[in-house]
Amino acid sequence: MPEGPEIRLAADRVGNAIGGRELARVFFAFDRLKPWENRLTGCRVARVDTRGKAMIIRIGDAAIYSHNQLYGRWYVSPKGRRPPATGRQLRLALETDSGAAWLYSASAIEVLSPDEEAVFPPLARLGPDPLHEAVNAAHLRSRLRHQAFRGRSLAALYLDQKFLAGIGNYLRSEILWQARVHPGARPRSLPAARVAALARASLELPRRSYSTRGVTRDARSASKLKAGGLPRGRWRFYVFGQAERPCPRCGTDVVRETWTGRRLYLCPACQPDNR
Repeated sequence: MPEGPEIRLAADRVGNAIGGRELARVFFAFDRLKPWENRLTGCRVARVDTRGKAMIIRIGDAAIYSHNQLYGRWYVSPKGRRPPATGRQLRLALETDSGAAWLYSASAIEVLSPDEEAVFPPLARLGPDPLHEAVNAAHLRSRLRHQAFRGRSLAALYLDQKFLAGIGNYLRSEILWQARVHPGARPRSLPAARVAALARASLELPRRSYSTRGVTRDARSASKLKAGGLPRGRWRFYVFGQAERPCPRCGTDVVRETWTGRRLYLCPACQPDNR
């Protein structure tokens, strides 16, 4: 499933293709949304936002909510060319005279009024999004110490969208490694320095992934490995997908474990289990 940085990048592409322009054609695959086709045609796309893994396209006084889930994919054309040739099913089309955006395969699509958006459960229950500028490290430190979250394992917490929106499997592994904490640790048992490190990593790595189009390694080490001829899968992440390869920090072999039913990668030396 695409994580927050990937959805933000998709939103950038959609905004570049149709943002600020009037819609010449609107298509919804679902019957319940068909009445919106005529209502939105002729309206201007104000902006394209994201919250975690959800995209919100603001058109007139309405907002189109979409969630890619596992299989959804956006395609865009800044010049309004025909939809791509694909075996996927078209779910949503937003076309202007000079650009177009098409969403395939996703089924989580709704059109919301401002009042509906404020109470729409998939949005109302989301935690803060680390990619939003208003979110800072102090905010995240407080969240880690909050009664609702402080007693849960970090492995579970970092996949809970009510805690932080947009974090998924690869960011979970990378954040915990960066902060030197074991996935089984609970915030209430961590010293202040580790909580602070978690808060910093929870901001730094999603934002780096967004700015680098999916790379969580620091620029220096990523460039060095890339220059050495290694494939992208070797220099994109610190530990995610790197089982049995040396930890970039201490050289101990990275291990793959299963936590909350999902794969997780860690360094047993840098992230000791002190429970």
